[in-house]
Amino acid sequence: MAGTVPAQAGADNHRTPDGKLKVLYHIDGSDVGTAKYAMALINKHIEAEGGPDKIDIKVVVHGPALMLFDKETVDPALKAKLKAVLDKGVEPEMCQVSMKLFDRPLDKLTPGFQPTAHPVAVKRIADLQEQGYLYIKP
Repeated sequence: MAGTVPAQAGADNHRTPDGKLKVLYHIDGSDVGTAKYAMALINKHIEAEGGPDKIDIKVVVHGPALMLFDKETVDPALKAKLKAVLDKGVEPEMCQVSMKLFDRPLDKLTPGFQPTAHPVAVKRIADLQEQGYLYIKP
C-alpha cells in the first residue's frame, strides 16, 4: 500500500542503538498500592526482557505521588520495591516542579531519585514518548 511504513520501521524507534527496549513508567497518583504495583511491574518487566542489560526503563514521578516517597513517611514495602529496581540500574526521575510545589527537595525523598531532565514532568514524558519510549501507566 502506498504511503505506509513497514511495521519493523516503527518498532526500531522503540529500541536503543544497542537493542534495548525503551519503556517509560509514569507514576503520578497518591495511592500507595498503585505505586507499589508500579515498582513490582518494573521489576518483573526487567526480568521478562532478560535482565537490565536488555531494557532501558525511565520512571517519571510527579504530582501527589511525590509525597509517597517522602523519606520520613515512605511505606516500608514501597521503599523495598523501589530499592529492588534501583539495584537493577533504574534511575527514577522526580519532577522538579512537584519538588518545589510540595517543598520536598531530593534530600527529603527516599534516596535514588534524580531531578527530571526537564523541570516539568509532563514535558519530560512527552519528550521520552517522542524518542520512542513505550508508555506504561499502572
